[in-house]
Amino acid sequence: MQKYIILSVFLFFVSFGYSQTALERFVNHPSLRHASVGVSVVDLATGKPVVAYDANQSLTPASVLKLMTTATALETLGENYRYKTDVALDAADPSRILVIGSGDPSLGSEAFDDHPDAFFVTVADALRKALPPGREYSLYVVDNLFGYNGISPEWTWIDMGNYYAAGAYGISIFDNSYKLFFNTTDLNSCPQILRTEPDMKNLTFQNALTLNTTGRDNGYIYGIPFSNERALRGDIPAGRKEFSIRGDIPDPGLFLGETLAGYLSRAGLKISKVETARVDYLSKNCNANRSDRARVGKVLCMHVSRPLKEIIREVNVESNNHYAEHLVRTIGRKSKRDIYEDALEAGVTVVVDYWKSKGITTSSLQMHDGSGLAPQNAVSPQLLTDLLVFMNTRSETASVFFQSLPKAGQEGTLKSFLKDTRLSGKVAAKSGSIGGVQCYAGYLTEGSKKYAFAVMVNKFNGTRPQVREAIEQFLLGL
Repeated sequence: MQKYIILSVFLFFVSFGYSQTALERFVNHPSLRHASVGVSVVDLATGKPVVAYDANQSLTPASVLKLMTTATALETLGENYRYKTDVALDAADPSRILVIGSGDPSLGSEAFDDHPDAFFVTVADALRKALPPGREYSLYVVDNLFGYNGISPEWTWIDMGNYYAAGAYGISIFDNSYKLFFNTTDLNSCPQILRTEPDMKNLTFQNALTLNTTGRDNGYIYGIPFSNERALRGDIPAGRKEFSIRGDIPDPGLFLGETLAGYLSRAGLKISKVETARVDYLSKNCNANRSDRARVGKVLCMHVSRPLKEIIREVNVESNNHYAEHLVRTIGRKSKRDIYEDALEAGVTVVVDYWKSKGITTSSLQMHDGSGLAPQNAVSPQLLTDLLVFMNTRSETASVFFQSLPKAGQEGTLKSFLKDTRLSGKVAAKSGSIGGVQCYAGYLTEGSKKYAFAVMVNKFNGTRPQVREAIEQFLLGL
């Protein structure tokens, strides 16, 4: 028995030594010479640290912040929570059709196998059967659940107008994004704009795009929410008959209403007018009387989203910013029912307060969105591993959370990470990368080793591939 104890202690110190050596090699890597680095690795069985380096330092997490958002959504909403979008008649005016948004980010989304037009087809068929023909109707889209501050005030200009920085509102459609197609075969002129999909009739583009021979997409669409003016900057590959970049739909509630009006007209219903709740909402912002102009009468049709566990898997596997922004506002609105309360601020408060209530120190957390796009976001590696340990050992949704994370070398944003190494498929984690930032946080399971880890690098001087390789070698050396 004593021999086994001695052997166990010996193996512990050997493994600890290997981990420390791996950590030293990592933090002294040439590509990190001027970087801010934080590392936390915790044994899931004991809850004790395996290795740590500046683990309490607040660092920019990029999309690793989605772990905070998705874990909180699972804990507070439940894995089977579903969004509901009702189509009803106005109780005071039976000629007015209401589309009432609940913040569902997945209507017409490309993320799932559903037909993108299924919502419109279903609603048009239901209303054709329920409403008498020959009458004239108006459409009123109630998209005010989160208010109309659909983007974080800390997002940068270079992001606004692009698909990955789409606004989050009470109504979403087609991931709140469109594709803009070009012909780039004429090397002596700007790329020729061909069309948008879906058709964005009201958008105007100031085209200053140029062409490159690298084959890389460096094209950006600049614009603010609710404006139809868009500026095109950067460069895109030359020699293509069709090449597309993606932008955000500036007013998704209105676009959904106009699209639905077309389907209803083809179904034989006369639609005279399409409005959203935005004008009414803004007009009452400083008014003591904030009663809603829409009073819900008979519900004619209801669209129910996929369960939250599937939405959260999309967030973490594909790093879906659009979904994450809706999630943080959803948990915020559940806490603060008044639609004039800022849903994003309320969501951030829920995140902080919830984890404090579980005994986790959140003082390192600075959260300005749900997706991690804001450069001002900050969190420590220690807080991330505390969260990961809780979700693995104390959460009722432990399995759902774990399954929501992409597996290294196999899927999503981790498909090429640790590929063809012994840890392929044995690491389930969230990656995060924006300018000068590369982070990974998740779980490593190999034999008897079961770790929660967070590795965060800010302001590195090497290339991103060099930093990724350095992180891979660190994890392989644990």
